[in-house]
Amino acid sequence: MSKPAYIALGSNLGDPVATLQSAFAELKTLSRKPIQQSSLWRSTPVDCPPDSPDFINAAAALTPLDGETPESLLEKLQALEVQFGRQPKVVMNEPRPLDLDLIAFGDEQRQGAQLTLPHPRFQERRFVLEPLAEIAPEAILPGQSVTVAELLARLEADETLTRL
Repeated sequence: MSKPAYIALGSNLGDPVATLQSAFAELKTLSRKPIQQSSLWRSTPVDCPPDSPDFINAAAALTPLDGETPESLLEKLQALEVQFGRQPKVVMNEPRPLDLDLIAFGDEQRQGAQLTLPHPRFQERRFVLEPLAEIAPEAILPGQSVTVAELLARLEADETLTRL
């Protein structure tokens, strides 16, 4: 059985709720089995430019298609971001219509310019861990010794998240 790929979704431009619902529908086309999807969560912006709007965040778990690699999936996720109106980055963590981060791809580990797996800061971010813990509380991601739920319980972050 292949292990899932975990994706963090975020949006804070346009209609973020509708955007994430559409993004979930697109992610289903990238999965061999039905995807798992978290609730939608409203979060305060973290490390973003001043006056950035709140984000709507979620997480999804999909079963990669036959022959899919972390790199090929990342390419598809980036193409989806562009399809939803994402422009090339001008300012770090600027508002965007859709952000899709590949958090983990099975047991794969990568350390490259284009891709680091698991995502380098996922365990420091409540807006990633809270939705991820909803769909995969017992998952232990590569390089970790505790579950997603335990990472969330240990997290000390002053982010505010509200389930929609």
